Amino acid sequence: MDTPGSDTAPITDADGKISALRALLEDVHARLAPDFGFRLWDGSRVPADWPDDGLAITIADPGVVAKLVRRPRLDTLIKLHVDGRLDLAGGSFFDLVAARPTGKPGRLLRGISKRRVLAVIRHFFFVPQGPASVLDPVKGDAIARDGSEATNRSNVAYHYDVSNDFYALFLDPEMVYTCAYFAEDHMDLERAQCDKLDMICRKLRLQPGERFLDIGSGWGALVCHAAEHYGVEAHGVTLSSEQLALAREKAQKCGIADRVTFHFQDYRAMEGSFDKIASIGMFEQVGIRNHGDYFATMNRLLRPGGLYLHHCIARRAKRSDKRFLKMSPEYRALVRYIFPGGELDHLGMSISNLERAGFEIHDVEGWREHYRRTTYLWWERLAARREEAEKLVGPEKLRMWLLYLAGCSLAFARGGAYVNQTLTSKRIKGDRGHAPLPVPLSRVDLYR
Repeated sequence: MDTPGSDTAPITDADGKISALRALLEDVHARLAPDFGFRLWDGSRVPADWPDDGLAITIADPGVVAKLVRRPRLDTLIKLHVDGRLDLAGGSFFDLVAARPTGKPGRLLRGISKRRVLAVIRHFFFVPQGPASVLDPVKGDAIARDGSEATNRSNVAYHYDVSNDFYALFLDPEMVYTCAYFAEDHMDLERAQCDKLDMICRKLRLQPGERFLDIGSGWGALVCHAAEHYGVEAHGVTLSSEQLALAREKAQKCGIADRVTFHFQDYRAMEGSFDKIASIGMFEQVGIRNHGDYFATMNRLLRPGGLYLHHCIARRAKRSDKRFLKMSPEYRALVRYIFPGGELDHLGMSISNLERAGFEIHDVEGWREHYRRTTYLWWERLAARREEAEKLVGPEKLRMWLLYLAGCSLAFARGGAYVNQTLTSKRIKGDRGHAPLPVPLSRVDLYR
């Protein structure tokens, strides 16, 4: 006789779909997911006695299963979640990850009944998949990396010109959208972003009267901080019209508009010579094929002996460049739906390119844990203001951003992504060691 939960449990509903799915999900729950359950579109739960407030994956309609059966990929999961058809109840992404069992997913999945998997495929393969996703097609599908100013401007607008009011919901008051610096063990975003701005200025040894350039200046926080607190002539360059307007407004409010200039143009169009240059979280959008032009431009704009601070997200190096350039599903989703045109290098690649372009490396500092905290706090703040965010950008874009921020925090926590700050100087041609170092022998003063 068949027993409930066995591979040959009888199907009792009209067409067998719900029963087949429930049998598989019960197996998944017992073997892989004892700490979270499932809620189906008919109101039933797996397990049947799963509590109302328990962490659960919610499946809104049969088309969700049909879509996963036909295209079982991460991209499908993302689209279903953004569309609101596959969601979480009773917890967050972080709770879901914490509830996962330890071990490699492939090894754990071997214990799932193949008969139950085949039964679900048989019952749902020809079920209508439902409406097209709001992400299908999406701007990032082209993954444009040709490096042209028009493409760069379009890529930047896609991400940054969502709405200043939207970003204000989760950023600090200065609107800093890059990794914060937690000088001590705390979780105060405002304090950490202020410490970050100051750390950059101190690493660059900014002095009154110097010409300072911020590549990818965003909403102007670093440019204004450097001009106001270090007395420099500060310049910022951006391709985001939304960011440009707020940055210029900020300079006026701070009373430093006479010492601050924001340029709405591609960084390669910049002219002049600068004593110090910072690139904070912009390099990821350049694209690996354009790195040579990028570093050549930095060298052209920096005076001999001047300091350049290179701050960027990176991936781990692989055994070969071919393996490194191959995109994981998570990485491809990031550049498709969040940062079109974006591409990450590894630390060794950055250092090699910097040296080839005529820079000397002085310091490299890893900020991985700092960005884990930063992105988690951004996610927490945005999640807390969900209703306001939905009114500004709609529920689909909000779900996309929450997924992106949570995914980033988890990636930095696991070491799947890094943030590095590399301090360099432009070599002086013909120097035989007689020119004084542009940095002191010890940098202990930075961490006192």
